[in-house]
Amino acid sequence: MLSKQKVVTLGFQHVLAMYAGAVVVPLIVGGALKLTPAQMAYLIAADLFTCGLATILQVMGTRFFGSRLPVVLGCTFTAVGPIIAIASTSNLATTYGAIIISGLFVVLAAPLYGKMLKFFPTIVTGSVVTIIGLSLIPVAMNNAAGGQGAPDFGQPHNLLLAVITLLVILLVNRLATGFLRAISVLIGLVVGTVIGYFMGIVHFSSVGEASWFSIAQPFYFGIPQISITAIVTMIIVNIVSMVESTGVYFAVGKATDQKVEQKQIVNGLRSEGLAIMLGGIFNAFPYTAFSQNVGLISLTRVKSRDVIFAAGGIMVVLGLLPKLAALTTVIPNAVLGGAMIVMFGSVAASGISILSEVDLRKERNLLIAACSIAVGLGSATLPQMFDQLPDFAKMLLQNGIVSGSLTAIVLNLCLSSSKDEASSAADPKAA
Repeated sequence: MLSKQKVVTLGFQHVLAMYAGAVVVPLIVGGALKLTPAQMAYLIAADLFTCGLATILQVMGTRFFGSRLPVVLGCTFTAVGPIIAIASTSNLATTYGAIIISGLFVVLAAPLYGKMLKFFPTIVTGSVVTIIGLSLIPVAMNNAAGGQGAPDFGQPHNLLLAVITLLVILLVNRLATGFLRAISVLIGLVVGTVIGYFMGIVHFSSVGEASWFSIAQPFYFGIPQISITAIVTMIIVNIVSMVESTGVYFAVGKATDQKVEQKQIVNGLRSEGLAIMLGGIFNAFPYTAFSQNVGLISLTRVKSRDVIFAAGGIMVVLGLLPKLAALTTVIPNAVLGGAMIVMFGSVAASGISILSEVDLRKERNLLIAACSIAVGLGSATLPQMFDQLPDFAKMLLQNGIVSGSLTAIVLNLCLSSSKDEASSAADPKAA
C-alpha cells in the first residue's frame, strides 16, 4: 500500500512525463492566432485545469463515465490544425462551439463505437500498440536533440544531457528497489535539469513573469457560435482521437496485466466526450488518452489508479497557480527527450509482447502486423507525403496511429477466412 506522499510523488512524475505534450498545444495555437500574453497565459492555465478534471473523471469512473483505468487525458495534437483553421477563418467562439458539440457526439457515439471492438483481435491490438510506441520515438529523439526548430538543435550538450538522463533512469531502475525504482524517471529529470542548470541552459525568467493565481472562466473568448462546417471538422478530429484512445486503452491493459472490456472502453470514450465538452466550455482543447504515460506505467510497474488521480489533482492545482506551472517548464527539452526514449520504447515493447501471443508463422498474421506497422510508422515519420490530399484524408492519414490501425483492421477483415475464424474461436491466441 502506497503512502499519500508516495502517491503524490508518483503522480507528479506522471505530470512531468506528459507536461510538454500538454503545454505545447496551447503554445502552438496561441502563437498561430497571435494571442496576447495574457490570453496565452489563460490558455495554458485553462488547459492544465481541464486536463486535471478530465483525468480525474476518467480514473474515478461511474456507471456510464470513466474507464477506471490508470489513463491520463491530455489535449490531442490532431486538433491543432483544425482549431487554427477554424479560428483564422471565423473566430475562437465558433471553434469552441464546434468543440462542445463534437464532444456531445463522442458521448452519444461511444456505445455504437464499442460494438465495433470485434474488429480489434489480438493481432490488431498488438500492431496498434506497437505503432503507438514506434510513432512516438521520433518525438523523443527530436527532444533529445534540443527540440525541433531550436537554435541549438543537435548540439553536443543536448545529446549529452539526453544520454545522462537516460543513464540515470536505467541505473536507478537497475540498482534501486521499491519506491526509488518507481520514481526513476523523476530522478532522471531532476538530475538532468540540475546538470543543465550548471551548463547554463536552464533559465527561470518564465517563473518570475508568471502570475500567482488564475481561474478558468467559462466562455473566456465569448459565447460559443455555431458553424456546421466547423462542427463536422471537429467531429472528424474526435473520431480520429477515439481510434487513437482505443489503442492506448489496450496498451494500458497490457501494462497493468488486465483484459480491457468493451464497457471500459465505452465508458472511457464517454468520459473523453465529456472532457471535450469541458474543454469547449473553459476555452481549452479536445482531450484524448495520452500515450506518454503508458510507458511510465510499464517502466515503474506501479498500476494504482490513485497515482493517476493524484496526477489529475496536481494538474488542477497547476492550472490555478501559473507560477508553479511555469516552474515545470524549466526542464530542458534534451532532458525530457532522454526520459521519453525509455518510456516510448517501453510502449513499443508492450506491443511486441502482445504480438508474441499471436502465431506470426501464419502468413495472414505476418502480413497484418508487417503492413500496419510499416504504414503507421511511415505516416508518423513522413506525414508530408499526404499534403496533396483533401483535408479530411490528411487528417486521417497523417496520424500514424490512425492510419496503422485502419490498415490492421482492413487487412484483418480482407485476409480472414472461415478456417481462420474457426481456429480463432477455438483458440483466442491464434488470431
